[in-house]
Amino acid sequence: MFSLGAAELARFLFGMVVLLAAANLLGYIAERLTVPRVIGEVAGGLVLGPTVMGTWFPGAFHWLYQGFPAEGSLFGLIYQFGIIFLLYTAGMKFQARFAKSDVKTGVAIIVGSTVIPFLVGWLSTYLFDPTQFLGPKDNILALKIVVAISIAVTSIPVISKIFSDLGIMHSRFAKIIVAVAGVHDLILWVALAIAAGLVSSRSGHVNAWMVSQSLVVTLAFLVVCIVILPWLLRKITSKRANFLFRASFLGYFLVILFALSDIAGYLQVDVMYGALLAGVATRFSLPEPLFKRLEQGVQGMAFSFFIPLYFALVGMNLNLAKQFDAGFFVLYLIFATIVQAAVVYGTCRFIRADKLTSLNFAAAMNARGGPGIVLSSTAYSLGIINQNFFAILVMLALVTSWMAGWWLRYVLYSGKRLMPGDEELVIQRVNEEVSFDIAANLK
Repeated sequence: MFSLGAAELARFLFGMVVLLAAANLLGYIAERLTVPRVIGEVAGGLVLGPTVMGTWFPGAFHWLYQGFPAEGSLFGLIYQFGIIFLLYTAGMKFQARFAKSDVKTGVAIIVGSTVIPFLVGWLSTYLFDPTQFLGPKDNILALKIVVAISIAVTSIPVISKIFSDLGIMHSRFAKIIVAVAGVHDLILWVALAIAAGLVSSRSGHVNAWMVSQSLVVTLAFLVVCIVILPWLLRKITSKRANFLFRASFLGYFLVILFALSDIAGYLQVDVMYGALLAGVATRFSLPEPLFKRLEQGVQGMAFSFFIPLYFALVGMNLNLAKQFDAGFFVLYLIFATIVQAAVVYGTCRFIRADKLTSLNFAAAMNARGGPGIVLSSTAYSLGIINQNFFAILVMLALVTSWMAGWWLRYVLYSGKRLMPGDEELVIQRVNEEVSFDIAANLK
């Protein structure tokens, strides 16, 4: 019943090997060029997809990735698993606690970088014709929500990776940004879950009752996952009668991940929102030693296979040669960058942060990275946006991530501080030390 022919399996595995190798190789090259790895991984898909191979070698592209009817579905399954694991790992980075001295800064940036950019993004839909980017669901309200989120969203995984690559994850600046981005994106994912609920409606039309119902269900699911579920997991996880946990530590939490994702789908909230909250619930339910062990296991599996393939498949879904409005993208990039940067900079100056610190926060909060790409992927798969706007949002996420990494690298290499308290910052590049130890052991 669940079988695949030997020839088809071999074709699929070959295509997957080529794609995974391209994603990892170009991701590595991107890192060597001080560019966020995600840009290289997406570039792997661009090279093997319709943008390059499909344009110059259409026969080879068709043979490799459209060789039999079920091949697209197999890659689609990996694509969805990639989103689920990316959001799960993002949720696991959630930090709800600020140092007392940083509470004012953190809360101010959360409020400023969420509410104002979201409202500006919403109002911007009256300055251009948003119907040109409508997807098959033809839901203008859901489209406006996606536009608003795209202006306000910040990437937890990418900004965390930038900090890790720069060796400053332990800095006061990095801790504030990661905590802010966690709360910030959780709020914005509530909005996306509402948009998903609107287009999942069986009636096909939107009214006040439908919007309020979607909001109530989404917020109720949020409360259950971050308040009740962690308490419940702390109670039952270590019980001797919990044979599932005793059978497999990692498998137990993967069951929770997929169960919450499934429940979110049945509630018409959004499967990916369930994955994000599963990560948050896991973060709140485990003591630090066990959490570190789980995080290492999940990230080892996700970042070596599912997530690189997901970003590469995002690149394969793009056709920049035919379905990309470059002129509108440039304007949208300038608009989104200025709005988020101006709001964060103004917020920091309002709470009397110095100019350089304010600029650094503005740059870091502009990195849209993974969540920006997931936003575009989810909105596209739900039929909220068309392929043209999907390409614009993906490129927005990539370019703003590169800009944020470039600015923070420039500040550090110029010998300037990120914020007060980081004057004597010692660079700690964990990845380079690990790579060196592995290479030494192989000799």
